[in-house]
Amino acid sequence: MRQYIEASRGHIAVEFLPAYAPELNPVEYLCGYWKQHELANVCPSEYWRLGAMARMALKKMKRKRKRLAPSCWKQAKV
Repeated sequence: MRQYIEASRGHIAVEFLPAYAPELNPVEYLCGYWKQHELANVCPSEYWRLGAMARMALKKMKRKRKRLAPSCWKQAKV
């Protein structure tokens, strides 16, 4: 990998991130919102229902909270 990056002659920038940094991951902010709002107190009887409910929550969020996803990216400073 290092050889490939060096061969790119500066076209690829490498950033080293800490091993665990949820504050840098925008998905963590979305999941936090889901846990407190869209999926609060959800206890599906089957595992596949959780995936279906998460997809429905995401579609609802895209319709009603259009600025939420971009604000998660902004919060993560990515």
